[in-house]
Amino acid sequence: MNQLIIELGNAGVGCSIDGQCVNNISYADDMVLLSPSVRALRKLLTICERYAQKHGLLYNVKKSELLVFRVGSRKLENVPPVTLGGIELQRVSEFKYLGHIVTEGLCDDMDMERERRAIAVRCNMLARRFARSTVDVKVTLFKAFCQTLYTCSLWVNYTQKTYNALRVQYNNAFRVMLGLPRYCSASAMFAYGRTDSFSTVIRKRTATLMSRLRGSTNTFLRVISEKYDCPILRHWIHTHTCVPGVSEEILMYDIQVSWMTMSDFTVEYVILGALRTKISYTRRPSFPVPL
Repeated sequence: MNQLIIELGNAGVGCSIDGQCVNNISYADDMVLLSPSVRALRKLLTICERYAQKHGLLYNVKKSELLVFRVGSRKLENVPPVTLGGIELQRVSEFKYLGHIVTEGLCDDMDMERERRAIAVRCNMLARRFARSTVDVKVTLFKAFCQTLYTCSLWVNYTQKTYNALRVQYNNAFRVMLGLPRYCSASAMFAYGRTDSFSTVIRKRTATLMSRLRGSTNTFLRVISEKYDCPILRHWIHTHTCVPGVSEEILMYDIQVSWMTMSDFTVEYVILGALRTKISYTRRPSFPVPL
């Protein structure tokens, strides 16, 4: 497969990210081809077919699908057919790659709904099988099976309704595991169980992803992570470390200045330091103390 990846990379067609051509994403035998046009996609498929024929391989057309991303809010209806091995590929509006659901509108609502259902299934199974276990055991099981939130660090485009539904499901799962009342305080029960809340888990996963991207030797990952306007970084700052009274322009200016003057290992501390500084100049919100 390495030789195929090299041949695709030398094709000279694909999507451009800061001048870097990206036309395939591969993990083991799972491959995604990226192209800005149907003609370019056909060229990439021809390279794949030629490689498969040379090495005695056969592509499974039933598992191969075509996804055309929307241009803003406009959906392209008339798309020329694309074939693989002489068989036309089925066009879909979403597909699952390595467990993550990708949609034509790049919306993460469906993937978050997938995770919400998975949490409900795992929680009910654990609550039945370990009903007589101690609280410490139940908390450990909850951390191991319900805090994974697979690919949650990639969620950057979703509706507040979907986010709230997943958060409520996460909170209810912890209540069911520990046998707590349905309307008990969420902050109090997580503090009692010494367990991260939903927003805390999201922040940690996103920060971990950004750290791994910056430490990666992959050229494309480095290009993505070194952009100060990276969607993942913007989402982490503006959604999960939101400061009341501070505009988006001020925060992004601090990030840009820090990015250009500080190292990768200190940029997070500079950003958080700027947030703490601005908090002192804004009105401190009043929160009810959980009983």
